Amino acid sequence: MRWRGERRSDNVEDRRGVRPAGLAIGGLGGIALIVIALLMGADPMQLLQQVGTTSMSSDPSGQVGTNPEEDKLAEFVSVVLASTEDVWVDQFQREGMAYQVPKLVLFTGQVQSACGIAGSATGPFYCPADQKVYIDLQFYQDLQDRFGAPGDFAQAYVIAHEIGHHVQNQLGILEKVHEAQQRVSKEQANQLSVRLELQADFLAGVWAHHTQKMRGMLESGDLEEALNAAAAIGDDRLQQAGQGYVVPDSFTHGTSEQRARWFRLGYETGDMNRGDTFNTNRL
Repeated sequence: MRWRGERRSDNVEDRRGVRPAGLAIGGLGGIALIVIALLMGADPMQLLQQVGTTSMSSDPSGQVGTNPEEDKLAEFVSVVLASTEDVWVDQFQREGMAYQVPKLVLFTGQVQSACGIAGSATGPFYCPADQKVYIDLQFYQDLQDRFGAPGDFAQAYVIAHEIGHHVQNQLGILEKVHEAQQRVSKEQANQLSVRLELQADFLAGVWAHHTQKMRGMLESGDLEEALNAAAAIGDDRLQQAGQGYVVPDSFTHGTSEQRARWFRLGYETGDMNRGDTFNTNRL
């Protein structure tokens, strides 16, 4: 991926090494975060361990140092975020709308968000309450080692997917889905979650299409990296690896095939209006 020398975003909040205040699991923030994590498919036991304890050391200022390799990755994230800003500002203008750029927060271990206190175990997430994307850069090591999805464009896909949720929030889709989930069964709520996540994958593909047209950032093999990453975190593959069998009714993000297919559709069409995952029989 050609990213060096490209514009960096001014909308990155670097909280790496900052210990969040109020880590008691009994607080409303912790409870809210658990609910959100469950909707996102996170392991609640891991989340409880993350929220209830903290192992990072810090100096009296509450911060720890970073290393050059991680700083380089933080710069990469900033460039990818800038490219999403350029793409979605342009796409919203074409639709006669104004795109409000989100913030992206880098954190280490745990972070305070408007949705509660989040641990790294939840993975990257978007909080609609403060319109911010949160990511612990350690996730990228997990993406490579645990999920078998290496490559810088795989890393970019992760950011673009979370920004896709911000786009959904801007369009009012997130609110409608969350309201609908309160009125249906757990299985139906999970199905709505799958449709929401697949649409975010589609929007990540739309971003990839237009960032290539605007900046020519993709290199040979980049598309395959993103497709591999999308497939690597499919519910069926994760459940098979984690428990030896799959439970389709519990899916919250979609199968490997679905996630890769919707990303590819977004990339091939570049049309944000072609990703209506809520009004189609075939996901």
